[in-house]
Amino acid sequence: MAAKSSKRSQRTGASVPEPRGEPPLSLDRIVATAVELLDAEGLDGLKMRRLADRLGSGVMSLYWHVDNKEDVFDLALDSVLEYRGTIGSQDWRADVLHMLEDWRASMLRHPWSASLLPRRALGPNILARLELLSETLSGAGVADADLNVAIWSLWNYVMGATITRSSFDLSDADRASGQQRVEHHYPTIERSGLLLDDDWDGVFRKGLDFLLDGLAPR
Repeated sequence: MAAKSSKRSQRTGASVPEPRGEPPLSLDRIVATAVELLDAEGLDGLKMRRLADRLGSGVMSLYWHVDNKEDVFDLALDSVLEYRGTIGSQDWRADVLHMLEDWRASMLRHPWSASLLPRRALGPNILARLELLSETLSGAGVADADLNVAIWSLWNYVMGATITRSSFDLSDADRASGQQRVEHHYPTIERSGLLLDDDWDGVFRKGLDFLLDGLAPR
């Protein structure tokens, strides 16, 4: 994303007056409206014509600011993954937990982002997150030779937890029915009550603790 030439690199801050008393068309406004459309209708709902209609704009006016729909996906994704928190608590685990919990929460607020992220070029906001995470782990004593493994392990955990939470949202009745089906056939699952457990936040936090225990310098 950062490497390709784009209209937005040539027209940063440019705006195009629009008819019908609409605010001037700008890249920021296009991205914000695209996020709203994605939140409401998902990935399949983002069409350039529909986006233009929401903006009160002509479709061709959009192409003054963006190259194509893929460009809009890149920009929308990167905008919702901006990290606005701060670190520096002198407790590296607390900082990492905050960064990753914020990352998961951002994707859950925008469920389309979790399925879109693996297919996109990494934008400046997600790269800034990864840099901050890498810097924090390195400062905690994770060796450079292990840093990439640590980053990708945490990435995979956050992505997997987010996708599972978004797609495996069963009703209480569905959970009870599923638990009944495992009775007498899958004794360990039955004993643990796996299919009845809906403490998604608690499971995420405890699983993350397991990972960080393994990363803690000895």
